[in-house]
Amino acid sequence: MSLERACACGGGATYDACCGPLHRQERCASTAAELMRSRYCGYAVGALDHVFRTWHPRTRPDEIEATPGLTWLGLTILGTEAGGPDDTDGVVEFRAGFRTAAGPGELHERSSFTRRAGRWVYVDGDIYP
Repeated sequence: MSLERACACGGGATYDACCGPLHRQERCASTAAELMRSRYCGYAVGALDHVFRTWHPRTRPDEIEATPGLTWLGLTILGTEAGGPDDTDGVVEFRAGFRTAAGPGELHERSSFTRRAGRWVYVDGDIYP
């Protein structure tokens, strides 16, 4: 991904100033919402090592693979509960648009996060129709 392009997470900054430092492990997310954005961006730009690294070991799959033909189109954070710099747990509800050969779609999820060894990690999520 071009470092000068807007970040795929929609945060308003360039990739290099937004999610890039998290993907390169130069810093950790300070909130659950920031981690959510960086994970979405990881899927969007193919930084699946970041997605794997930030998934709680108790709930993550053995491996993560890109879905052929899937293009992520945008992320909207609908709300958060806790998940701030001083919290230990948090929830982020979001919608993420995508496109496949079958047409456009949307993922609506309420994701749970926790701190593990001082770092935010994704635990699991409830997907809504």
